[in-house]
Amino acid sequence: MRLISTAFLILAAACTPVYDVVVVGGGTGGTAAAIEAARDGARVLVVEESPWLGGMLTSAGVSAIDGNYRLRGGIFGEFTDSLAARYGGYDALKSGWVSNILFNPAVGADILANMAGEAGVEVRFETTVTDIRDHWRLTLSDGSRVKARILLDGTELGDIAIEAGAEELQDRVTLQDMTYVAVVKQYDYDVTIVEPQDYNPELYRECCSTWPPEMMLSYGALPDGHIMLNWPQNGNDIYLDYLNMPREDVYRQAKNRTLGYIYYLQTELGYKNIGIAHDVFPTADGLPFYPYYRESRRFAGRDTMTLEAARRPYDFDLYTRAVAVGDYPVDHHHNQNPRREELSHLWYGKIPSFSVPLGVVIPVGVEDLLMADKNISVSWEMNGATRLQPVVTGLGQAAGALAAIAVKTGRHPSEVPASEVQAVLLDRGCYLLPFLDLKPTDPGFRELQKKGIKGEVKGTGRSIDWSNETWVNTPEQ
Repeated sequence: MRLISTAFLILAAACTPVYDVVVVGGGTGGTAAAIEAARDGARVLVVEESPWLGGMLTSAGVSAIDGNYRLRGGIFGEFTDSLAARYGGYDALKSGWVSNILFNPAVGADILANMAGEAGVEVRFETTVTDIRDHWRLTLSDGSRVKARILLDGTELGDIAIEAGAEELQDRVTLQDMTYVAVVKQYDYDVTIVEPQDYNPELYRECCSTWPPEMMLSYGALPDGHIMLNWPQNGNDIYLDYLNMPREDVYRQAKNRTLGYIYYLQTELGYKNIGIAHDVFPTADGLPFYPYYRESRRFAGRDTMTLEAARRPYDFDLYTRAVAVGDYPVDHHHNQNPRREELSHLWYGKIPSFSVPLGVVIPVGVEDLLMADKNISVSWEMNGATRLQPVVTGLGQAAGALAAIAVKTGRHPSEVPASEVQAVLLDRGCYLLPFLDLKPTDPGFRELQKKGIKGEVKGTGRSIDWSNETWVNTPEQ
């Protein structure tokens, strides 16, 4: 029997497909990582629990991009250019006042699927990982097994990195509010839903205390007439200790908060003709595949990005390893948290535009594992700015480039200098530093970025409302 068993194991191992890169979680960062790694010649598999790629941009329904409107480079720029082409130009994407780039989540998912397919990415949808073995043998929920040279955690909550033995950062004060987004539309008949379980109208009573109902609804107006409901002021934000709760309880409570909000709009504010759009998500209830988590578990990396590094970049050397940029303020959501008053100083904290170093995606103590979403090595406070879609996309692209270089050259990712990844990203038209002086298509862009990461030129950052800036040659006010 032992001989038969050994022979069987050898045969099974020989039949296990081997990928250069396996990305678990086809979220915003994971999708960008997969596309970049495949374009760079790696054999890539994405394991995604939903039927779509894109994570918070698509599967979670947060189809209003926060920031980087003037820093559109790399895969992020390709994605937004494709959105503009679909809708007839960038002006058409300014349909709601929360963002300059809004879109139907299904359109975004289609664009990302096309980009991944053209790059040669293999995707297993509606699949999860049920077991992880060292370097890296994975058992999937469909019963199959795969092996990865490099494993990337692109999950919403850092589920893979923690199973793989990465060291979790312990600086969290509390979790941000989360949201089960809804996409609704106007019907020509009454679509009032049944009163949701545990409905309490007092939860929503102040939803229009600052803005009138019309402004609240136009906040997330999409170009095709749908409306994204992601309203932080006594709307569908909810505080839950979701990292320590069963996933089904999280979904149930978050969905009920959102359904209660919709019911309140219909019965208290008179919008009985506004209801869930059942032509966006192919789900039984018409809601997204999963909620929008504003933060994940975060893991200790070779670099850790902090608020001070964003505010005073030249007091640190992180900018020399820069691979992604952001220009949004520190946006923390704690309105539903019982501790909201003590946390109010975190809301919309002012910082200049910033860059993020490569080391945040490389965990310490675990080789051949990379982070590719909100699970990066970043302080809890700074996560309020790095969690946003353009930054996550840029860091995912950097992680994908790093993984492909490591595979191609036979090194661990931790052995690859940032300069090699930066060279690939510049080839892709990515911003390394948030200098607004030149766009990726401008002559001299690459040279300016290279001089910036060497410290030969330095930018001056400033905080201006929602769109922060950094210039080498600051224009006159």
